[in-house]
Amino acid sequence: MDIQKRPLIGISMGDPAGVGPEICVKSLTDPEMSRICRPVIVGHAGCLRDAAERVCRLPVTIRAVQTLDEARFEQGQVNVLEAGSLPAGICSSGKVSAAAGRLAYDAVARLIRLALDGDIAATVTAPINKEALRLAGCKHAGHTEIYADLTGTRRYTMLLAHDGLRIVHVSTHVSLLEACARVTRDRVLDVIRLAWSGCRQLGIGSPRVAVAGLNPHAGENGLFGREEIETIGPAIQDARQLGIDATGPWPPDTVFARAAAGHFDVVVAMYHDQGHIPMKMAGFDFAGGGSLRGINMTLGLPIVRVSVDHGTAFNIAGQNKASPDSLKDAIRLAAILAAGRPASGAI
Repeated sequence: MDIQKRPLIGISMGDPAGVGPEICVKSLTDPEMSRICRPVIVGHAGCLRDAAERVCRLPVTIRAVQTLDEARFEQGQVNVLEAGSLPAGICSSGKVSAAAGRLAYDAVARLIRLALDGDIAATVTAPINKEALRLAGCKHAGHTEIYADLTGTRRYTMLLAHDGLRIVHVSTHVSLLEACARVTRDRVLDVIRLAWSGCRQLGIGSPRVAVAGLNPHAGENGLFGREEIETIGPAIQDARQLGIDATGPWPPDTVFARAAAGHFDVVVAMYHDQGHIPMKMAGFDFAGGGSLRGINMTLGLPIVRVSVDHGTAFNIAGQNKASPDSLKDAIRLAAILAAGRPASGAI
């Protein structure tokens, strides 16, 4: 593909104290990434240079640019749009700090603005740290909430995907008590609709949407809770009246295994850990060399946002142990969506 026809994709560096800089430089030294897109990192050139030279010892040139027009897309060269400054000792330190949180937020905010202005075709995000964001004065709980706020999006949800298993969430970064309160008929219906349209965007013609229950055994006909009867079930019926192939509420302890076996195209989870645990069981291989696979995509936005499905991993930052697999998966999907092509059904 002619280089100018490859989509221009912005990648935020993530928290500079975590593994974000490492996985960015590891990913962009893979020749496949430059074959499928024109990548530009938004972050801190000095931090990325440290990750490339000291931590990963990669033969790559980190090139700081002030505008996208200055970027040059050549193998062995990584373009970096500067998002701000950093005090000494922050990069790959594995420590939470307000300075790192501020740089991470500013990089994401600039990335979003570039996409909204049409300067880049898609956005990809490396991991940020929620405590560092809070110390920096950021009111948002994470990437999903930052994107929703800065794009003016009211109806949105997180989709996790790996190897045919896809999961969306009714709520994410809230307490379990608040998560239960958010299981309303309107919200469940919104997420079913987002799940269906997200699957269509990924190239699935007639998505089969499974909806998990909130309670053990999906409430057992009201014995263990009435949310399935009073809110989740009615939302499913509402969705079916809209022509969506939605079923449930299914017992949460079996529905994800059924989806992984191909019975459903996507599962609507009621809260963060209900959906994240099965996804990370499927995609994270700590025993087999530390490969971390899977992507996180925000549905409902006016721009494309795909992310890694893991955190900042402060415990291994600066040790050259971080796997770039999830970030490369995210870049691949972003390139496909940016080009306006449906993704493979395996996503």
